Amino acid sequence: MKYYIISGERSGDLHAANLIQSLKHVDEEADFRGMGGELSAEQGMSLCTHYDEVSLMGFLEVVFGFRKILKYLRLLKKDILKFKPDALILIDFGGFNMKMAAFAKNLGIPVHYYIPPKIWAWNHKRAYKLKETTDQVYCILPFEAEFFKKFGLDVQYVGNPLFDEISKYQPHPFFHQKNELKYQPIIALLPGSRKQELNNMLSVMLKVVPKFPNFQFVIAGVDNLGIDLYAPAVMAGIRIVFDQTYDLLHHASAAIVTSGTATLETALFNVPQVVVYKTSFISYEIAKRVIKIPFISLVNLIAEKEIVKELIQDDFNVDSLSKELSLVLADSVHNGKILQGYSEVKNTLGDFKASETTAGLIYDSIKNKSTDVVL
Repeated sequence: MKYYIISGERSGDLHAANLIQSLKHVDEEADFRGMGGELSAEQGMSLCTHYDEVSLMGFLEVVFGFRKILKYLRLLKKDILKFKPDALILIDFGGFNMKMAAFAKNLGIPVHYYIPPKIWAWNHKRAYKLKETTDQVYCILPFEAEFFKKFGLDVQYVGNPLFDEISKYQPHPFFHQKNELKYQPIIALLPGSRKQELNNMLSVMLKVVPKFPNFQFVIAGVDNLGIDLYAPAVMAGIRIVFDQTYDLLHHASAAIVTSGTATLETALFNVPQVVVYKTSFISYEIAKRVIKIPFISLVNLIAEKEIVKELIQDDFNVDSLSKELSLVLADSVHNGKILQGYSEVKNTLGDFKASETTAGLIYDSIKNKSTDVVL
């Protein structure tokens, strides 16, 4: 069967790659094409375009980049018409993928949404649109399934795919030597996987470094962003390890993490963390007025309470960050509460194999529809 897959950022590309791998196990003749990154391509997907060409973050940034988004929407629509897939599989990237879902649905192409947009955070009415334009939805956060069922969607909780990836992880035996690191305790800096995130987060993170001379700070770099974006860190003598985030977390005593998938990854590695986030002033002011959730980190959202401290926008400053990091490093009671919270989060997520489960559900759904047409 032919699968067209669209992911719009690095974490989505990771989940797409694992899903492709699982689909190949159930469908030996599977053919993949779409938008993604290096990880999807390594698993055999032919790229129409790289997600880097399209990825934008923030309300204001999306408005200014609207022409670029339209360009790639047209490109992918033409490519889908040419490829003639048996199914369109959408992974996160809500604003863009919701439009692609409507396009495919009008053509009669089955639409499977794996990791649906976070409609529950700010625009509940979009759930009706999601129902109109999708055949099946696969959620990776437990509370999402109950939310979407209220709107009549065909939705299943399949577990969290980060477990799939982490289960494959094997620590590098010479991580320190390989990266020329000292044997001081490590504080991991995870400034994000997008250019805009890096620009907004890294400068404040770096200003905290001199306040903790007994620790070495190591940045989780993303290779596709390029070394030039990390120039301030290089000039400050801060070590960067590219595409070795799990090794870094495995050895870290604490972490400063930009809000996103990485907050949950850090929790699954049992690393105490401070979550940070900053965007443009206008984007933040808009977000304040429309977002309806009490937390921004996945850890706190899943727990439905504060497990880790979140420093957002103006609260993300050197003094506040230094204070919270000191607490994480020195207060064993505080750390114990964080680790207990992590344990609760893991229990809530459950022990699923998300990629295998989702691949099986998608394949069976397409196969059954094909049988129905023949009959």
